[in-house]
Amino acid sequence: MTARRLAAVLAAVVVLVLTACGTSPGAAPEAKPAEITGDFFTHDPALVKGGDGDPWFIYSTGNGQVADGNIQIRRSDDGVEWEYAGEVWQEKPAWLATAVPGVDNLWAPELYEHDGTWYLYYSASTFGKNLSVIALATNTTLDPADPAYEWVDRGQVISSKGERFNAIDPGIVEDANGTPFMAFGSFWTGLQLVQLEWPTGLRADAADPITIADRKVPPNAIEAPYILPHDGQYYLFFSRDFCCQGLESTYNIAVGRSDSITGPYVDAEGKELLDGGGTTVLATDGGRVGPGGQSVSGDTLAFHYYAEELDGAFRLGLADLEWKDGWPKAS
Repeated sequence: MTARRLAAVLAAVVVLVLTACGTSPGAAPEAKPAEITGDFFTHDPALVKGGDGDPWFIYSTGNGQVADGNIQIRRSDDGVEWEYAGEVWQEKPAWLATAVPGVDNLWAPELYEHDGTWYLYYSASTFGKNLSVIALATNTTLDPADPAYEWVDRGQVISSKGERFNAIDPGIVEDANGTPFMAFGSFWTGLQLVQLEWPTGLRADAADPITIADRKVPPNAIEAPYILPHDGQYYLFFSRDFCCQGLESTYNIAVGRSDSITGPYVDAEGKELLDGGGTTVLATDGGRVGPGGQSVSGDTLAFHYYAEELDGAFRLGLADLEWKDGWPKAS
C-alpha cells in the first residue's frame, strides 16, 4: 500500500471514529451543562435567575423539622454551585394554624417582582386535603445582607375551605395590559385562575376562579401551574401524574398555549387542556426520575426530580428552554 493510500485509509478511520462519537472533523466536542453542586436539595423550586453579576436565588418547600417548616432559601453566584441561605421566617405566621389546622411545612413558593417589590406567594396545606390557603409576603430586596431585607406577612390571598378546588401551588403572570393573575391548583377540579391587583398583590375581587386545565379522569393528577408569556401567547406549564414517591414517582412536566391568558389552552396536537391535553416538556430520563414542580426565570426551567444516584432523594434540576415551531423544549 502506498503512503498516499495509507494516509487516505487512516483519514477515513478518523472520520468514522469521530462520527461514532457524535462529532465531525474540525468540530468541537458537544458542550455539556455544568453539574449542579453544593446544597441542591430543593422541592418545588421558585427560581430567580441572576444576571450582570447578581446572584441567583431559589425559594422552595420547607422542612417541618427546620425553622417551623418555613420556605427555604438557596443562593448561587453562577447557577451551578448552590449554598443554603436560611428560611423566610423562623416561625410561621400565627394565623395559619387556625386557617389550616395541622399545617406543618409551607409548600411551593412563587416569587414575582413588580415595581420594586418582591411578592412571595406560598401554600399552607396538609397532604390529601383541600383545606388549604395561599398566602403572601412582600420584601423590597432578595439580598439578606441589605439592611432593608424583611419579609412582611400580608395574609391570605385565597382559601379553598369548603370549595371545589385546592388552593396550593401559586404561579403569577401579567397580561399584555399589566393586569396580574394567579394560577393555582392541585387535583380536585384541576388548575384555576384568579385576577389579582397591584400594589397589594391580593385578589382583585371575589369572583369565582376560572378552570383552565382539567384531566377529566379521577384522581385528576394535575398541579403546579406556571404561565409564561412568549411571542404574544401564553404558555401554561404544569406537572401531572404522581410526585413524592422517590424512584417510583411518575411526575412529568407538560404544556399548552393560548392567545388569551384565561384560555382556552391547547397542546401541540390541538387538544384542550380542559379535556386532558398537554404536550410533554420533560419526563423521566435514565436516573432523573419524576421531574416537576417547575418555574421559569429568563430562559431557564427549574424543577425538582428524584435522583437514582441519591437512592431516590430529591434534588434541583435546571434546563435551558428552547423554542421550536412555537413550542418550548427543555434541552
